[in-house]
Amino acid sequence: MTRTAPPDLATAIDALLPQTQCRRCGYPDCHGYAAAIAAGEADIDRCPPGGAEGIARLAALTGRALLPLNPANGVEGPLRLALIDEDGCIGCTLCIQACPMDCIVGAARQMHTVVAADCSGCELCVAACPVDCIAMIPVSGERSGWAAWSPAQAQAARRRYALQRERREREQREADARLASNAHARIAALAARSDTAGGSVADAREHAPRAARHQFQELAGERDRAATGARSTPPVEPTGIDA
Repeated sequence: MTRTAPPDLATAIDALLPQTQCRRCGYPDCHGYAAAIAAGEADIDRCPPGGAEGIARLAALTGRALLPLNPANGVEGPLRLALIDEDGCIGCTLCIQACPMDCIVGAARQMHTVVAADCSGCELCVAACPVDCIAMIPVSGERSGWAAWSPAQAQAARRRYALQRERREREQREADARLASNAHARIAALAARSDTAGGSVADAREHAPRAARHQFQELAGERDRAATGARSTPPVEPTGIDA
């Protein structure tokens, strides 16, 4: 059974995490990991970006025994930022969708680029890229963990992630509203044709769910075809976006 921890404890733990949102801990984001620690469902040794110092901070807060970083979650290392190969980028936008910081800019079928100042080094874009054109470049020398990532950077990353979530939730609401509007329009058209043909409103209502499902399937098909076309588009020349 899932245990619920006091929200203030989860918040305090979350404040000690680096906010890179890399998911290497096995949770969807830093807050999810913090809540699991607070509930006693996760150990404090699962955050490679925080490294040994991060584990020591969590141990001091929670009173748990100090542990080495769990190698199953990764290794502590220097801060690495994403860099997109301009010649290899096909403009598929998959890295943009994967980025929790909204720090990759570009448009479909055009070259993408990373805003290095906003990159947290989460590496999620690397796995998302279908053409392997993203490299992670070390930028902190021999410094690692909290020696390579400051509290100010963590707070900035937290803000960017919150804004990204707000944007995606808003876009999802807007997409749902468009689907509902299109479905209602299709139902209304079906009802109008039924009236013209001498049918009843009950007949239109009976077929309405089918019409709504058909409308959704059409829109989903258009979306999938567009995504497939974007992934198969050959590289194009940059259009004014800096590397």
